[in-house]
Amino acid sequence: MPYVAEISRANPSCFLFIIDQSGSMQDPFGSETKKTKATGLADAINRLLQNLVIKCAKSEGIRDYYHVGVIGYGGKGVQPAFNGALSGRELVPISDIGNNPARVEQRTKKVDDGAGGLLDQTVKFPIWFDPIAEGGTPMCAAMNRATSVVVDWLSKHPNCFPPIVINISDGESTDGDPQEAAYDLMNLTSSDGGVLLFNLHISSSAHRAIEFPDGEAGLPDSHAKMLFNMSSPLPEYMRRMVAQEGVQVSYNTRGFVFNADLVSVIRFLDIGTRPSNLR
Repeated sequence: MPYVAEISRANPSCFLFIIDQSGSMQDPFGSETKKTKATGLADAINRLLQNLVIKCAKSEGIRDYYHVGVIGYGGKGVQPAFNGALSGRELVPISDIGNNPARVEQRTKKVDDGAGGLLDQTVKFPIWFDPIAEGGTPMCAAMNRATSVVVDWLSKHPNCFPPIVINISDGESTDGDPQEAAYDLMNLTSSDGGVLLFNLHISSSAHRAIEFPDGEAGLPDSHAKMLFNMSSPLPEYMRRMVAQEGVQVSYNTRGFVFNADLVSVIRFLDIGTRPSNLR
């Protein structure tokens, strides 16, 4: 059964996020928030990075169970998107991420006051990745860059838990059809299974959100259907996680969400970055 390799310091795995930074990411992130798509997504990615650091933190320090990359694609082309000391690096050990935020901001969150009400609490929020929104959507080039990064990783870690690549976009590719590049990426393998490519579509349409579908039925347009078809089927352990969220699953359930709001983004990222065999 694939997707069972132990994730350890001796046999780490990797996550690679390819993030749409085109001009349309300046649009509002749904009607429930004043944040732009770019800002909401940056907050979600930074929170995820913080959670991954915490997951790997032990008494002696941060263990390098994962290497993580964030690549942006938009008006500036395709390039690594970390800021600060990590700027320009494609895949970074999680300990380097934990030890090198670009900055730490003070944020306010609502917490239970113990008497049925809410009060504001100031928390520290590390930042590695900033919102950018300009230019077109060179998704083909982004997929090709991801393939190059993953090929290099697999040459050094042939027996790893397969890399997970998460593409997050709100629009159609402006440099051609990305399907062939996506299939090239998904056809890469470690000894434990094929590379997992998941797609998260953050649309501005009024269509209802569709999370983890197992077919094209209900998807509203050819673009959504294309992203579905270039998304990997979920491994069994992820199907169990999705089912626990109340979503009906089958063997054909794909790692794809259409028209995601910010809550869906956070849930999608959590499920997509929760391997069940960390040691």
